[in-house]
Amino acid sequence: MIRTADPAVFDRLAALADATRARLLACLERHELTVGELQDIVQLPQSTVSRHLKALAGAQWVTSREEGAANRYRMATRELDASARKLWHSVREEIALLPAAQRDAERLHEVLAGRHSKSQEFFASGAGQWDRLRTELFGARPELFALLGLLDPACTVADLGCGTGQLAEAVAPFVKRVVAIDESPAMLRAARTRLQSFANAELRQGTLESLPLNAHSVDVAVMSLVLPYVAAVVPVLAEARRVLRAGGRLLLIDMRPHEHEDYRQTMGHVWLGIDATQLEQWAREAGFASARVHPLPAMPGAKGPTLFAASLSVASQRTKKKLKS
Repeated sequence: MIRTADPAVFDRLAALADATRARLLACLERHELTVGELQDIVQLPQSTVSRHLKALAGAQWVTSREEGAANRYRMATRELDASARKLWHSVREEIALLPAAQRDAERLHEVLAGRHSKSQEFFASGAGQWDRLRTELFGARPELFALLGLLDPACTVADLGCGTGQLAEAVAPFVKRVVAIDESPAMLRAARTRLQSFANAELRQGTLESLPLNAHSVDVAVMSLVLPYVAAVVPVLAEARRVLRAGGRLLLIDMRPHEHEDYRQTMGHVWLGIDATQLEQWAREAGFASARVHPLPAMPGAKGPTLFAASLSVASQRTKKKLKS
């Protein structure tokens, strides 16, 4: 029997035959980007970028999803078969040597940094109004719904992206130790005032990408209304996993997908809510053993999007031993 080549192989080859399309794909391999962001990176007009993205999508190299008024594109890494991955790896090695691709990488870094800076601009000026804005959007204490199952008096809790310390204040009376971490000095000043009466609460300045915590030093980590500000979610989740002990959990409380496009401007949001399926995929990529996502009931009087709670678990020592044996 004579074996014939899959026609899709030739479509993929044709799509990668253009250097600009290969450069775009190199950017989209690790990051989900909008057309506008890709314009800034490759320094080409919107029409040109869109045309190349259409060709890449037609050859099944990229996928997209709608978010508000924009589409976000990524390389279809998980959907590619072994032959397509091998083809891309060969092209990527060659593209990486091009000066244009190296400049793309530098501009990509600037675009991601710009996302982060926009969020920080809001926090630098908004610490004083954050509590009011948070209550107006989501109700008085949305985090308490999810904390009920976490209150172990012997555990150490890390409040990651603690803001003004509202969640750390709620947890501190019930656990052995709370470490509250935030990048914004303004937020930490407000949190210090709130937590000054708790001897077991500690404040530290640091980023979510590089937490000022030792590996395997906490039992539970919490991120409340943090992920919409995170440019690249998987590295942040992986860093949280690093500081968790075996059997530990990361609790996430955040917004479900919504259409409040104005949040990008008013609060510096990168994501318009978090999709449960996408979060579960991110959790696996970050090394968590399991992820459970549950919607939370809307708080009376809350004007913002509905929330969810997610519990991401680190494998226990017992499970790790079974996997090795």
